[in-house]
Amino acid sequence: MLALGLILLPWAVLAGGYTWGLATEIVILAMVGIGYNLLLGYTGLLSFGHGLFFGLAAYCVALTQLHWFADSMLLPLAAGVLFATLLGLVIGFLALRRRGVYFSLLTLAFTALTYYIVFRWTSFTGGENGLSGVRRLALLGLNVDDQRIFYYLCAVIAFLAAWLVWRVVHAPLGTVLMAIRENEQRARFAGYPVLRYKLAAFVVSTAVVGLGGSLFAYLKLFVSADLTHVTFSGELLAMTVVGGMGSFLGPALGAAFYLMFREIVTSYTAAWQFWFGLLFMATILFSPLGLVGFGERLLAPLRRKHFGAAAMAARVTPLPNPEAPAFLRSHPQVNGTLLACKGVTKRFGGFTAVDGVDLAIEDRKLHALIGPNGAGKTTLFNLISGMFAPDHGTVALAGQPIGGLSPEGVMAHGLARSFQITSLFPSLTVWEHLRLGVQARSPSRFHLLRRASALAAVNDETRELVRFLGLEGVEDVAVSSLSYGGQRLVEIGVALAARPRALLLDEPLVGLAAAERERITELIRGLTRHMAVLLVEHDIDRVFAIADKITVMNEGKVLVEGDADTVRTHPEVQRVYIGGGKPHAAAREPGREAAGAPILRVESINTFYGKSHILHDVSLEVRAKEVVALLGRNGAGKSSTLKSILGIVAPRSGSVELEGRTVGGMSPEQIARLGVGLVPQGRRLFSGLTVDENLRLGALSRSGGSGVRWERERIYTYFPRIREKLTTKADQLSGGEQQMVAIARALSGNVRILLLDEPFEGLSPAMVDEVFKSLDGLRKEISILIIEHHLDLVLSLADRAVVLDRGRVSHTGPAGPLLTDLEFRKQVLWL
Repeated sequence: MLALGLILLPWAVLAGGYTWGLATEIVILAMVGIGYNLLLGYTGLLSFGHGLFFGLAAYCVALTQLHWFADSMLLPLAAGVLFATLLGLVIGFLALRRRGVYFSLLTLAFTALTYYIVFRWTSFTGGENGLSGVRRLALLGLNVDDQRIFYYLCAVIAFLAAWLVWRVVHAPLGTVLMAIRENEQRARFAGYPVLRYKLAAFVVSTAVVGLGGSLFAYLKLFVSADLTHVTFSGELLAMTVVGGMGSFLGPALGAAFYLMFREIVTSYTAAWQFWFGLLFMATILFSPLGLVGFGERLLAPLRRKHFGAAAMAARVTPLPNPEAPAFLRSHPQVNGTLLACKGVTKRFGGFTAVDGVDLAIEDRKLHALIGPNGAGKTTLFNLISGMFAPDHGTVALAGQPIGGLSPEGVMAHGLARSFQITSLFPSLTVWEHLRLGVQARSPSRFHLLRRASALAAVNDETRELVRFLGLEGVEDVAVSSLSYGGQRLVEIGVALAARPRALLLDEPLVGLAAAERERITELIRGLTRHMAVLLVEHDIDRVFAIADKITVMNEGKVLVEGDADTVRTHPEVQRVYIGGGKPHAAAREPGREAAGAPILRVESINTFYGKSHILHDVSLEVRAKEVVALLGRNGAGKSSTLKSILGIVAPRSGSVELEGRTVGGMSPEQIARLGVGLVPQGRRLFSGLTVDENLRLGALSRSGGSGVRWERERIYTYFPRIREKLTTKADQLSGGEQQMVAIARALSGNVRILLLDEPFEGLSPAMVDEVFKSLDGLRKEISILIIEHHLDLVLSLADRAVVLDRGRVSHTGPAGPLLTDLEFRKQVLWL
């Protein structure tokens, strides 16, 4: 397509009354757009500085020819490309140390700095007058002074440059670039040194852009500082976006459209940039994939729609095969401990998330890590897998220290992991996912020109993995089209592709249906024949059934370790999970049920996170001046229920009513203004603002409500300590004081019901007592729905309890029996 376009372009331009020079400019900028798109479209990096490489390459050509090689055209051209490439290496090395907007701002800063130097250095660059005197000389026996010959020379060079970028895109390096664009963190945990790949993309991109700038100097025979201005970089971005940065030839089409639009509209008005600005905004708003995307939408009705067997199979969770690939059976077994943590500690500010943990994982064993919310399980996972470095202690795999290594460094030693929230590359297929995982171990993983699909050994291992996971027939399906169980299989498959000696699985069963749970469980159990598996899982019943050894964590420390029977019957574990059955000292007499009218009614809601079905027909109600405890083990769906009530996650079915008014479908801020106050887990105060400012914001957001207004003095009645801290910044308060402010902020305004998520978490005993008394007093004036894993506390406070188990309501009843009858509590909340 590109070759045909380059042949026909000059005749189309000439037919419109324009020149060979315009056709040549289109070709040069089309090539530049393709090079720029390698960075923007394929790697997901937004640079505001590529005009700098274009302009400086043009200056390099002019200065080299004027001062050193007056009789040569080839040497200055080569010098311009080489200079842009080396400059790209230096600037890329510096700018890529930062991500996101900071990377973009750094490229912008380099461009602004360069323009100032070029514009002011009059003796060397010509300043505002630019440099003239560039000459086209005979090149390879061609008279390039002829504009037609120069066009075809540029067309051939542009075609070769585009072919080079095409090969890079389809090489192992290019496949990793697309993975980085989709999910940079997952690419690192697949074993790729992301910074090296991004730098390679940056350098190749600047080389192509520099080639365009060098040819542009010979096209215009003049170079000015405008080429290094940030405006020109913006024009390169605009061409790429308008053409379609999601496609290979989109930027080339955008360059042709941009230049022809400029020429045509300029003949009618000098305000062509105004009209192009409107067109650019319309493209972003209505066709983000640019002209290419617009064309695909026009042609879509003409294409036959069909759903093949692969598309149908993608809706079903595959059944893994029992026989593992040969490459997973390649590691010799280690007698005893394979993965060891000794005295591992991690602090975040003043909070100790992991405190001196010792952990020993034996080879070919399934070791489970359980504990209540905030126990430190996921943080320990992150320390082992390289996301964080331990503050103290060591982590070793087969005797080799891995603590503090990067994720890709940890992977290289033979440890891989999955994530609690499925972490994949949404636009890539199943085959591409698994091939990426296998390719990370290939010696050709950094190759720039060899086709990734030609790596025979990688393809063979990928095929084995597809068969093992039961994914035959859906290899070419985008992973976003798979069932949630299928996505979980691919997530585990990417980790297995690294040929791990130790595999870390973070809640692999969360959100799965019963049949899917069975299939994934069998897969995990089978993997222990070939590797060590460390599992974090909230489905404790399943953990007790399959784990060889279990470690229980609480408050960042190891509480108990042993087999299932030891852990199940251990009094400390039962205390952590179900409490001691002792009412709180400040509790009122249990057993009273409020009899007011319903304030909140939830009817049969079903909530999903993506394809993960979290809540299944959940129903509950909270009456006037009633405290309802929402209980359940970790991962049961308690916080998801609060989010569904407040509209943070909209239920797909069912209804939520506030005093008879349906609030389902409303935004969180609308529901909040109707009188629902949320106190989220972790408080989430506006830390840079004072206590007074936090309370003002709480009142402002509900100023339109219609309930009884909570004035400041009324709030101080329950939280007198707040009055003394009004001018204190929120982040300077103690944990208990922050919790009081969080509750007071939620109350401010016209609030009818409070939603509390773990209000006693992390508080000292004295603060627990104080907050408990305040909430016990509030019950006389307001309805409360509360989540709290300290069962003795919350049941001492509550009138009724609703228990969730795996997203379903398993028990509803008065709180009194659960508070006073420990055996009954075990039946409802334990195993």
